[in-house]
Amino acid sequence: MTSVIPSDLRGFELGLSALDTVPKSEVPMKAKDFASTQEVRWCPGCGDYVILATVKSMLPQLGLKRENIAFISGIGCSSRFPYYLETYGVHSIHGRAPTLATGLSVTRPDLSIWVVTGDGDAMSIGGNHLIHALRRNVNMRVLMFNNRIYGLTKGQYSPTSEVGKVTKSTPMGSVDAPFNTMSLTVGAEATFVARALDSDRAGLTEVLMAAARHRGTAFVEILQDCPIFNDGSFDALRKEEAARRLIPLRHGEPITFGDDGELCVVRRGFGLQVTNTGDVAPHDIVIHDAHTDDPEYAYALSRLSDQSLKYTVTGIIRSVTRPTYDDAVRNQVTAAKSTGGADLQATLNGHNTWTID
Repeated sequence: MTSVIPSDLRGFELGLSALDTVPKSEVPMKAKDFASTQEVRWCPGCGDYVILATVKSMLPQLGLKRENIAFISGIGCSSRFPYYLETYGVHSIHGRAPTLATGLSVTRPDLSIWVVTGDGDAMSIGGNHLIHALRRNVNMRVLMFNNRIYGLTKGQYSPTSEVGKVTKSTPMGSVDAPFNTMSLTVGAEATFVARALDSDRAGLTEVLMAAARHRGTAFVEILQDCPIFNDGSFDALRKEEAARRLIPLRHGEPITFGDDGELCVVRRGFGLQVTNTGDVAPHDIVIHDAHTDDPEYAYALSRLSDQSLKYTVTGIIRSVTRPTYDDAVRNQVTAAKSTGGADLQATLNGHNTWTID
């Protein structure tokens, strides 16, 4: 008996990327083609400018029609993003962008869907929506701009602010333990987890291109500066000592970093640890495997990063394949339609109904 793959699931079954179901542009596009006529209004020096420029330069490389790209945002400085791109977009409700994106993903498989959010929008009021989008593996890309502060509402601490952070809402210093964002997303069963710095345009572009191709929920954290309310929050990752703090990941390559690779990552017990390369045998250095289906490895990588920025993992931590929520929903709809004779009222009434005289 020949197995027939439902049309709505063929994209996944054949191993296609998220771009293969989106109509292609008939003419080459340039970055300027994705710039809207709206005046870009962020504070001078904001990292959002660099991210916007990087995204506008990356989008033409996808080769997609602009009318088949949608950016959906919540509330916050980052959420102005849809105004500044010549694509379709929705400026939605605080923390609820993944919800709108889920509905759009289910009904429009011909779109490349991007969620733009901030650390407060995504991790606080939107935390519940984010983790369920990740576990469902909805076909969307989530770009979370993390500046460790609430910028739009003028400088309150956020779920990623470090302990002791003095802000308008924590005048004596925050006593909250911040989220480890990579650990949170891996724990929510995300199939794609990555991180980049706003100032590293090459690294950011590489991560964004991989996220664009990923079929499922791709989570990308972008560390960026808020020059007004949290200036210099990631300076330690940009200065001379950055080489000893940043742990860049490349699939299939040994995890080494620092000046001339003098530091490396090795296995210790159930986790991973940073040590001096000269103190271990070459075969003891961990070879990065972003495609392993074992979430424990990705979680161990996430724990190498901490709030002090002593070490910060960048690049693609995890990229695995799993059936998507939107494919499954469309498959159910197709199956329901194939039975024929559906009675909406009978479905609504169900079997447990009573008539009250």
